Amino acid sequence: MTTRTRLLDPAVGRALSAVSATAKKGLGDPALAELVVIRASQLNHCAFCLDMHLALAREYGVSERQLDLLAAWEEAEGVFDERERAALALTEAVTVLTDGFVPDEVYERAAKHFDETRLAHLIGLVVAINNWNRVMVSRRIPPGGYTP
Repeated sequence: MTTRTRLLDPAVGRALSAVSATAKKGLGDPALAELVVIRASQLNHCAFCLDMHLALAREYGVSERQLDLLAAWEEAEGVFDERERAALALTEAVTVLTDGFVPDEVYERAAKHFDETRLAHLIGLVVAINNWNRVMVSRRIPPGGYTP
């Protein structure tokens, strides 16, 4: 495996960072934001992003139990509340796009827990982390480069 050193043109990196920061801020819940980006990063097998966002999640007070069970959140009854579960379902639907679209029931479930603005920021956050995951995976950036 060869690490490809240049990630992105600096202007593109700044733009992606701005989208990520704006979406996180607009969501208004840093702990939930970290659960969302970790779940997408798990699905995309992005070790760099997992390493980084697991550290951030701990800083924001996400419990070890939630972090341990995030990959199996659907089966982890009582560990994630309904709002978190709706956000995670939407994260998976946007990340995987198995059927080529986000199912209406998944979107409507999230819309019950997030107003229009926060829902837009949640979707923006999922899109942003998917972009970052693809950058880091395509460039084969190993974990360990992030320090809080």
